[in-house]
Formats: sequence, structure tokens, C-alpha cells
Amino acid sequence: MRELVFVVFSTLLGACMGSFLNAVALRTVEERPWWGAERSRCFACDQVLGPLELVPLLSWLFLGGRCRTCGAKIPLRYPLAELAGAVTAGLLAWRWGLTFTGFFALATGFILLLNALTDLYSGYIYDAFALVLGAVGLLLRSAGGWGALLDGLAGALAGAGVIILIIVISRGGMGWGDAWLMAGTGAALGLQLTLVSLYLGFIFGGIVALALLAMKIVKRKDPIPLGPFLAFGAFLALVWGPALWGWFDFAVKWPWS
Repeated sequence: MRELVFVVFSTLLGACMGSFLNAVALRTVEERPWWGAERSRCFACDQVLGPLELVPLLSWLFLGGRCRTCGAKIPLRYPLAELAGAVTAGLLAWRWGLTFTGFFALATGFILLLNALTDLYSGYIYDAFALVLGAVGLLLRSAGGWGALLDGLAGALAGAGVIILIIVISRGGMGWGDAWLMAGTGAALGLQLTLVSLYLGFIFGGIVALALLAMKIVKRKDPIPLGPFLAFGAFLALVWGPALWGWFDFAVKWPWS
């Protein structure tokens, strides 16, 4: 029962965090403050939103996807970000439970979501947010001693190193923000899960890119942000990465063991 309550609580918290992180991403891209007295407003009529208009997912459903004041259609990015936060937190809480590892996974998942959103909205990964991911990862890893810290540093070097190698080979075909993101991801996940993250991120990124090309939504030279796929790969690694390594009889290091 305690685990079930934790999963439900985390799912609700994730929806709220998805809403908050979406606001952070949008306002960062628009160069507006997301702290202090800044209020949430309708993007169309600039009306300040009330508490009943800010309930994650439910407000969008009850309002029929439209602003209560002006009737403008609310972009799907708002409920989708809230849903992404709910799914991220719910699955990570289910996987790791009410433990230090569960808290570590939730913190990592939320920061990954923030970086994915900024890349989706602007095609740019903000170095500061990627560095926050790495700093939080290493800080939490300090609870596991020097071995855990060294594993985080190895993950950071491996994650960034692969992206930097691609940047060099492609002569700038990939952004340095992706390297910073994978450095932060590696610091949090460690070497083994970082390798899984890269593999899954590239696989899903390639599948989606081919589908978009086949449907003629994008052209061959159109840029497609890689950050969301790297973040998605890292999320999958947090949930199923240890099991994947277990199939090959390899134990995953702390805290994901």
C-alpha cells in the first residue's frame, strides 16, 4: 500500500512538475523570467490565469482546450508536457519505489524533461540546465562514495565523448548542447546506463526521423532536435537499463543496482 501511494503521489507530482517545467522552458526561450512575481497568462489575450485554470491536465479537459476568457485554443504542448511529467514520475516511482534511488531517479527525470522541452521549443539545449543535471547527479552520487562519483565521471566522459566524436566527424552536424546534455546525463546515470541511453536515444531518434521524412513532414536537410530523443533514451535506461544489463549477466553499479 505504501508503494502504491508513492506511485500515485509521484504521478500527481509529475503532472504538476510537467506544468512548471513547461513554463520554465517556454519563458526561458522567450527570455522572460519564470521566478518571482511573474504570473501565468493566456498566450492570446494576456489574461492572468486563476487557480482553477492551472490544475494540470484537468483544467485543459474541463475548459475544452480553450481559454476561459477569450476562447483561444490552448496549444497541445501544455497538456502533453503535463502528461509527460506524470508518466515520467509514475514509471520511475513504480520502478524504484520509496527509496533514495527513487528520489535520485525522479530528480534526474525531471531535469531531463526540462532539457527536452527547451530543445523542442527552440532547437537549443541551454548549457546551464544541462550543467544542473550533472551537478545534481554528482551531488546525489556523493552518498555512494568515491566509487559512485568515479562512475558518474566515467559516464559523463563517455556520454559527452560520443557526441563530440560525432560533431568532429560530421563537421558540426550536431550541436554542442547535445554534448553538454549527455555529460550531465552521464554524471547522473553512470557509465553503464549512459551507454544504454545513447543506444536507445539514437535508435528512437533515427526511427522518428525516417518516419518524418517518409511522411514529408521534414526534408533531408531540415534540423531535427536530438535532445528529446537522448532524454527519452535516458528515461528508458532509468526504467529498464538494469534489466537489459542483467540479460547479459552484468550487474549495474550503485545506485541503480
